[in-house]
Amino acid sequence: MVRFQNMDKKIVRIEAFLNNYGIENLETAEAVCLSHGLDVRAIVRSIQPICFDDACWAYAAGAAAALSSGAATASAAALVIGEALQAFCAEGSVADERQVGTGHGRLAAMVLSEEVKCFAFLAGHESFAAAEGAIGIVQSADKVRKTPLKVILNGLGKDAAKIISRMNGFTYVKTRYDYKTDVLAILDEKSYSRGERARIRCYGADEAREGVAVMEWEDVDVSISGNGTNMVRFTHLVAGAYKKRCLERNKTYFACASGGGIGRTLGPDETSAGPASYGLTDSMSRMYGDTTFAGSSSVPAHVAMMGFVGMGNNPMVGATVRLAVAVGEIRGGSGTVGGIEGGL
Repeated sequence: MVRFQNMDKKIVRIEAFLNNYGIENLETAEAVCLSHGLDVRAIVRSIQPICFDDACWAYAAGAAAALSSGAATASAAALVIGEALQAFCAEGSVADERQVGTGHGRLAAMVLSEEVKCFAFLAGHESFAAAEGAIGIVQSADKVRKTPLKVILNGLGKDAAKIISRMNGFTYVKTRYDYKTDVLAILDEKSYSRGERARIRCYGADEAREGVAVMEWEDVDVSISGNGTNMVRFTHLVAGAYKKRCLERNKTYFACASGGGIGRTLGPDETSAGPASYGLTDSMSRMYGDTTFAGSSSVPAHVAMMGFVGMGNNPMVGATVRLAVAVGEIRGGSGTVGGIEGGL
């Protein structure tokens, strides 16, 4: 029996989406996935074990619809999965207004596109959500890409970056930024594993200007920013400043801002602005973001409060990519065909 959070507010829209693809209900959707050897629940929970049940059902709906639609490539599957995620948005909610589900589908399709060479998780290094998302992408994206996707974590704090690298098996990149010349120097690189996780490069910046220099050094094409800590001190500033520099040299950069909506994760101690801090992270993201997600980059409950499913936005990126790749492999597709509609 299917039961999940706020089901009564969402089921009509969900079943309408499924019916468009010839699927009767969520039980049938799960059966379609399992008939192709696709255990969606296991995949989703392997990326973020604390996600809510509705996230598993949303991805089951998306994967089943993608399989039923005949989507021939992983990129095409990603867009269908995005439609399913959108169907799980409560009508009239923040997530619904921002088209967050559709945005996740577009973002995953971009990651699978050959046009994108480097994807960055812009984080305060406050949690392991960026790590969860990065691992999910690296484990899947290159299966359908001709050229390997470069994935980096760029956050505030060198000690934090080193700790995250050690615990997750990433490669820690030690840097020094010259404030007089605006030049970034790579001092050392230390890989904490030998497998695919070592391909994820983790940077720790002292402040925003060094963070921008890291983005330029890696020539980032797409990024998603966190919303848990240091969004005013680091993440929004880095993304916005890098966006300006990219525009100046005619480089295409797609900036996704994760979080916002109610501003509850941004306290007065973060900005020293008193009550004026309420909702500031949401306002800042709208100044530069090509798309803005809703809720936390990491905390399922906060994302669910926005009317979406209970899964952190960063891990959700990894889950969407992994399932899109799985559908593409089942259908025998090798990846992408041409560019992504809507562009980068």
